[in-house]
Amino acid sequence: MIGKYKIITLCGSTRFKEQYIAEEKRLTLEGNIVISVGLFGHSGDPEVYENDNKKMLDDMHLRKIDLADEIFVINPGGYVGESTRREINYAVETGKTVKYLVQTGVINM
Repeated sequence: MIGKYKIITLCGSTRFKEQYIAEEKRLTLEGNIVISVGLFGHSGDPEVYENDNKKMLDDMHLRKIDLADEIFVINPGGYVGESTRREINYAVETGKTVKYLVQTGVINM
């Protein structure tokens, strides 16, 4: 926390861009500092896959989790892909709270 504000990092597939935007807005209006992705590779940002950007962005997202008090997983329909699973595992290993958009079908890591 910084002051009275909890820090939340959003995680999930970047194919869910609209859900990312909606949850960032909702969580911000609830009084949280929200950290999100910088690019949406699955939703039209091809730069993600150029050079070594994907590797850098994946590592950077783990650092964003380091900054957070908790993560919020964007998982419409309960979908959690391989990269998101890795981020959830990392968050759990580093003692972060993990919350989900959709609770149904969530597998505890």
